[in-house]
Amino acid sequence: MAFEQVIGQREAQERLMQMVDEGRLPHAIMLCGPQGSGKMALALGTAKLLLGDSAMMQKWEHPDLHFTYPTIKLPSMSADHKPVSDDFAQEWHELLMAGPYFTMTEWLEMMGGENQQAIITAGESDALIRKLSLKSSQGGYKVSIIWHPERMNIECANKILKLLEEPPSQTIFIMVCQEPEQLLETIRSRVQRIDVKKISDEDIKQALISKRGLSEDMAHRVSRMANGSWLKALEMLSADSENELFLDMFQSLMRLAYQRKVKDLKTWSERMAGMGREKQKRFLEYFLRLIRENFMYNFHQEELCYMTQREEDFARNFARFVNEGNILPISDLANRAIRDIGQNANAKIVFFDLALQMIVLLIQK
Repeated sequence: MAFEQVIGQREAQERLMQMVDEGRLPHAIMLCGPQGSGKMALALGTAKLLLGDSAMMQKWEHPDLHFTYPTIKLPSMSADHKPVSDDFAQEWHELLMAGPYFTMTEWLEMMGGENQQAIITAGESDALIRKLSLKSSQGGYKVSIIWHPERMNIECANKILKLLEEPPSQTIFIMVCQEPEQLLETIRSRVQRIDVKKISDEDIKQALISKRGLSEDMAHRVSRMANGSWLKALEMLSADSENELFLDMFQSLMRLAYQRKVKDLKTWSERMAGMGREKQKRFLEYFLRLIRENFMYNFHQEELCYMTQREEDFARNFARFVNEGNILPISDLANRAIRDIGQNANAKIVFFDLALQMIVLLIQK
């Protein structure tokens, strides 16, 4: 079965199967949705529909299946080398064989560049053009899966745009995108967008029971906190120590801001700056989630709160400081920080500015 690795998402599965069965699949589609919703799993399932469920496809080694993904530059590479997907083909294959649900963080660790920003280079677009110019080895479709196309640099994006405008014969492009707004508008206009929703709590619950052997009660609790993400559910099962660190950093920020300890806040921001940029962005996403949960807790909407026991223990005293007067400014502050970190701004300045503004925002009613 093509979609056997997909958790839930029956509506998206049926739509893709119908498009393939009726011969209405456009030459370029873009699967958009939040992390952990199963976009890559759906892309791989669609590739199986097009190329057949052979032994080669079970190992993701079909000669007409091409993967494009963000890469980094290793110290061992020459100064003029533009990294391409083939440089990391073995690591990518290992990641895929472990399952279709994975994060950019996991991929960076596989490549050995946890503190780098992975991009898709112009060298990659040149390599893809060469591959797709060849005839299909099996006489059917050629499938190009592009993971995180929003990480293409501008030179690469323009070359891919030309490829989409004049696609090679019998070639299907499947983009797996998390932040479509970061893509060129001209690229977005040339692909058919398919929005992948969060996975339902019930589908996550049933998968936890059948695939992980959880009891019904435990699966119910984890599925609610996973908030539609299979990756989040798995992360909770592994008791990820990163979330414990993020909670400690969050608590420290709020206590120091409330106490107006500017010198200590500067030290806090320097500690945050010492983390890699991907980790900094993950902290800010965690920050946003916890602000939202404390806002709901403050309004006594416990049934809408999704926190661990440690997070809830802190919320009992802290939640009253997150209210209708500051929830939007705090959220805007964090979103600006995510944007600035993504644009390689000075992390010390970004986090110190965030910390200082929290002094003012925490006293707003």
